[in-house]
Amino acid sequence: MLYFWHELSHAAISPMRMAADYGRVFWSSPANPLSDTAYGRSVAASLELFERVTRRYGKPEFGIKGVDIAGKTVKVEQQTIFSKPFCHLLRFKKPDVSDQPKLLIVAPMSGHYASLLRGTVETMLADFDVYITDWVDARTVPVSLGGFDLDDFIDYIIEFLHVTGPETRIMAVCQPSVPVLAAVSLMEESADDLAPSAMCLMGGPVDTRQNPTAVNKLAEDRGINWFASNVIVKVPFPHAGFMRDVYPGFLQLTGFMTMNLDRHVDAHKQLFWNMVKGDGDSADKHDRFYDEYLSVMDLTSEFYLQTIEEVFIKHSLATGKMMHRGKPVRLASIRKTGLMTVEGELDDITGIGQTRAAHDLCTNLPKAKKHHFEQKGVGHYGVFNGSRFRSSIAPEIVKFLK
Repeated sequence: MLYFWHELSHAAISPMRMAADYGRVFWSSPANPLSDTAYGRSVAASLELFERVTRRYGKPEFGIKGVDIAGKTVKVEQQTIFSKPFCHLLRFKKPDVSDQPKLLIVAPMSGHYASLLRGTVETMLADFDVYITDWVDARTVPVSLGGFDLDDFIDYIIEFLHVTGPETRIMAVCQPSVPVLAAVSLMEESADDLAPSAMCLMGGPVDTRQNPTAVNKLAEDRGINWFASNVIVKVPFPHAGFMRDVYPGFLQLTGFMTMNLDRHVDAHKQLFWNMVKGDGDSADKHDRFYDEYLSVMDLTSEFYLQTIEEVFIKHSLATGKMMHRGKPVRLASIRKTGLMTVEGELDDITGIGQTRAAHDLCTNLPKAKKHHFEQKGVGHYGVFNGSRFRSSIAPEIVKFLK
């Protein structure tokens, strides 16, 4: 019923949202003599703010058409090279560039779309032939196509590495750090020639017993039964995934927003005053961020619950008890794939030390193949995006992965 009422509220408010949008156009039109007055700008700003906070945000596009390499703009073509029911493997092909090392970026499946890593992709494109996992919104996948859990996630990673081919580097941003570590260990244990040559784990919850954050504590305090009873709902009609059990994106977004509610309220207050002042640059920057941040997707219930239980409650990978389809996941099997970990000093989602723990778990990987980097002054988002990522973190990653 929760999902039903969420959809009904969107439908009920649609006429008001449309009226606000028409009103915004009227009050901001150059043909309106009041549009350039403080009153006109205030009304237009109020109406635009109402329309934005009540809008349904769809899946954003990457929209990467070119990248700067050595001072020259190089054309980029986005291609879907392989598809599974719950994920598309994208490649950002540069027709005029060849012989760059291959990099598979595994985007988090935690409520936001892979386009949240647009900045990560743009930065890495200068040095790598970039591929990325474009996860599919579970509410769009018919029940007839089956489910998707943590085991499937690991299988997808292995299959995608087979598609990209030998000497692929792999980067896991946040949540995928655990399944990527598991996939690499399984591939090395089976002597798979297509195991990645190096991997980079960024802000990932490898061992959440280290400096647990509010997110980690919530999972342990509530227990898996609470999550199963309170946050899992069925997709309503008319979505293609009708009757699929999911953890809905709007609940995940609510959790993200309430963790830093004051900051989001202040940001929207500032947006209002920027629009009143006519500061288009600041308003556009705000809009671009929130267009991405407010676009969310549903996760299958089995994947969400298994992740909560295995990663945040049982700490299965860190304690050596993780299983994949009845087979133990042994990180000691990793002997060849280089390992880099990246953490942010101010990360309030994945605490300091949680990602670095991977080095201690990969006991048979030579020290020369390990590297840890901690970026001062950045939070979770800054680990993989923004100016500090581009100027300080990315060069370290490029140096290690190349």
